[in-house]
Amino acid sequence: MPDRSLRGMSIGAKSMESDEGVDFAPRFQAYYDCPNGHTIILPFATDAEVPPVWECRCGEEALLRDAERPEPKATKPQRTHWDMLLERRTVAELEELLDERLELLRAGKLRRGA
Repeated sequence: MPDRSLRGMSIGAKSMESDEGVDFAPRFQAYYDCPNGHTIILPFATDAEVPPVWECRCGEEALLRDAERPEPKATKPQRTHWDMLLERRTVAELEELLDERLELLRAGKLRRGA
């Protein structure tokens, strides 16, 4: 069996096909400018929709050259624990519960960690 092995050939690592007859999609380069002075050059197909903002390697948002910054999308404000609590109970109910728990705590019927 060892005499049948292929020597000097990395099978699977290289394609045996040639580039003949292959037509690549037309491309162009988009330039993004970062507020920290970085420039990002990305290739895009000519029929691709180019995003106006790209994240730079430094974490800032780089803007497409000669483009205007898009308006931020309207988002819902983040709901806090207090907001969710007020959806279930009124402030008067919460004050009543607090008074009950404080009475139990002061009477020694509750532990502080409970």
